[in-house]
Amino acid sequence: MLAAGMGSRYGSLKQMDGVGPAGEAIIDYSIYDALRAGFTRVVFVIRHSFEREFREVFSAERFDGRIAVDYVFQELDSLPAGFSVPEGREKPWGTNHAVMMAAGVVKGPFAVINADDFYGRDSYAVLADYLRGLGEGEGGAAGLVGADGDGGGGENRYAMVGYNVENTLSDNGTVSRGVCSVDAAGDLATIVERHKIERLADGRIVYADPDGTQHPIWEGTPVSMNMFGFTPDYFHHSEATFREFLAKNASVGGAVGVAGAAPLSGNLKAEFYIPLMVDTLIGGGVARMKVLSTAAKWFGVTYKEDKPMVEERIRSLVAAGEYPQSLWK
Repeated sequence: MLAAGMGSRYGSLKQMDGVGPAGEAIIDYSIYDALRAGFTRVVFVIRHSFEREFREVFSAERFDGRIAVDYVFQELDSLPAGFSVPEGREKPWGTNHAVMMAAGVVKGPFAVINADDFYGRDSYAVLADYLRGLGEGEGGAAGLVGADGDGGGGENRYAMVGYNVENTLSDNGTVSRGVCSVDAAGDLATIVERHKIERLADGRIVYADPDGTQHPIWEGTPVSMNMFGFTPDYFHHSEATFREFLAKNASVGGAVGVAGAAPLSGNLKAEFYIPLMVDTLIGGGVARMKVLSTAAKWFGVTYKEDKPMVEERIRSLVAAGEYPQSLWK
């Protein structure tokens, strides 16, 4: 569970903000749905700067022993040997760097999710079914991020849960999404991280380039909400590709990011996103990624103004009997 973001647009640690009737956070509903799908372990990817507050809220005791809990840390200096943080770098290294932090505790097929996204019960069910079908790893779907199996079987066979772009927008600002194309076999063909996605007053959905140029995205286009299924070989691929990423981006203005190497013209804001890693593997013919359909409705908290909408939707789900009034009591 990727929870290292400090919620810059939201203005606080939104991962811990209560939105349920008994003060539950979105994280609580994610874990509840994962448990119902058969997952038995959660690995929180957080930062040392808020470790104490996070552990106080999301401890194993909170979940009444129903799920094993691990914590790993994403920091700027969490880099491979031979690399250092370039002078002036402040941004985190991105979502795929966060995933890499779990390599030491994940031993079998695993899922990746964001801490601030409400994915819905069905999405966990379809992803768990896919992971179980990978075969030899006896843990199968036995870990939200981290399984108890031996990691065998299904190597380079990944999955993502796809949502229609129009169902993932915020009324309170722009969003970033991994925009996907799917081949005839239902596998992901390409995934590209797009930013500043919004619906305009005339009804069109667009994204913007860094220079502000807007491009259309058609309704029905599948997008990634960072809900993926991987096998442990993904960590090995990520390590190699991250080194290439750092060689291009980790040395700026005379700050040597690669030990002993000449300074490069890097990018202090470049991030190592999951879509970048996935697209690299698919484009290189290394891996395949099945795009899974779900009947679940996604919603999330990107801005503070989104919170009342999230609270209302959860109240509706509780009233419909999808969730109990209190998840853990």
